[in-house]
Amino acid sequence: MNPSRPFILRPVATSLLMIAILLVGLIALRLLPVAALPEVEYPTIQVLTRYPGASPEIASSALTAPLERQFGQMPGLKRMSSTSGEGVSVINLQFDLSLAMDVAEQQVQAAINAASNVLPQDLPMPPVYSKVNPADAPILTLAVSSGSLSMARLADLVDTRIAMQISRLPGVGLVSLVGGLRPAVRVRVQPQALSASGLNLEDVRTAIANANVNMAKGSFDGPQKATTLDANDQLKSAEDYRRLTIAWRNGAPLKLGDVAETLDGVENARLAAWADRSPAVIINIHRQPGANVIETARRVQALLPALAEDLPRSVDVRLLTDRTTGIQASVDDVQFELMLAVALVVGVIFLFLRNLSATLIPAVAVPLSLIGTFAVMYAAGFSINNLSLMALAIATGFVVDDAIVMIENISRHLESGKTPLEAALEGAREIGFTIISLTVSLIAVLIPLLFMGDVVGRLFREFAITLAVSILISALVSLTLTPMMSARLLRPSGHHAEQGGALFWLAP
Repeated sequence: MNPSRPFILRPVATSLLMIAILLVGLIALRLLPVAALPEVEYPTIQVLTRYPGASPEIASSALTAPLERQFGQMPGLKRMSSTSGEGVSVINLQFDLSLAMDVAEQQVQAAINAASNVLPQDLPMPPVYSKVNPADAPILTLAVSSGSLSMARLADLVDTRIAMQISRLPGVGLVSLVGGLRPAVRVRVQPQALSASGLNLEDVRTAIANANVNMAKGSFDGPQKATTLDANDQLKSAEDYRRLTIAWRNGAPLKLGDVAETLDGVENARLAAWADRSPAVIINIHRQPGANVIETARRVQALLPALAEDLPRSVDVRLLTDRTTGIQASVDDVQFELMLAVALVVGVIFLFLRNLSATLIPAVAVPLSLIGTFAVMYAAGFSINNLSLMALAIATGFVVDDAIVMIENISRHLESGKTPLEAALEGAREIGFTIISLTVSLIAVLIPLLFMGDVVGRLFREFAITLAVSILISALVSLTLTPMMSARLLRPSGHHAEQGGALFWLAP
């Protein structure tokens, strides 16, 4: 049985097949995303619960503890950590890598619903959960500052204009803000004036809550006309709160401004961010899973000049960190090492074979095997990263073995006096099973990497599959293209002078 025979006898069809592999690989290379490491999705969910005014002790006992008791009963939960602060509770849930994220989200939602009966009834909103990836660092970090606008106004400008425009770009995932101070109204009650009016803090809180609502007021429905009452009772400024009537004393209204001081401020005055020495709003930009890091960063940077034109002149948008610079440099370095490895392999083959025709065959087979691997990488959802490129660099030494074994066996038959076609047919028939067994044995070495667990297994799985695919394509090329080219290019070795004057000094 000779699996190479039809390819040797049909050089045109074999050449077209190899050209198709080359074109598909080159197209896939342009479509593959670029990343620092393989995409590893950590099944991690963060649950955020806000309880304004609560101390860290109350947030821990009233929010964190009841939720943790419910979350602890979920199957597949690997690790749980929590942080209780002033008016907020943050719980991080990490699940097993084998658990699907959709299932984990359903379990978290069910646990939140089960804990709703034991949580405080006056929570402004129920706990909110979101999927997070602790290994996915921001690809870009921007700083927005202004010398004339207040931080509350600047944060609103960043949230409504800059962040929304950036989040619409292809490849951009999460856009988070740090140091964004949302506007708020602070009420500083004067205890003496409040006591003189016969009120307490709870009376003030109740009056503010009852007067600051946004609810439907109803409608008038007449025989010929219907009118909807669209009145908004929400108070938006410190002056509105100052004129709020909280009680009646001796037939006269008692205003909030009579017993308290109202100020326009921010929700959390202890939260801030700086760029160098200037207060700023920091924008962290994350990429979508599977998106090209380099292309996404370029789109964001190309959008910045257009964003600056739509902003007030006092607003300054600048780039703080660009993670893609290191990623691009690392990938470029590994690509250079890969091309250098191919050149060294071909050079060593030329040094020992001392024949340009024989050197041309592995010089074509090695790059073709590596380029064809890109098509399988794209179909498998892989990316161009340090580990996948390292696998291709290692595969350079493996893929050339099959071609050398095939060429050496065909050359042996040529030296015995057979024609190139006869030598190719006979040599391929003898060495075909050897190449297949050699390929299987090399792939068998990679099996432990394919079945490694946890995060390390996820990282090296792409490395192992890339290396195995390149070895398989190398075996295919060695059984098809290599014997076909040997039948057309190799000639019986004659005198040393026939090899060319440039190679005469290498002859034994």
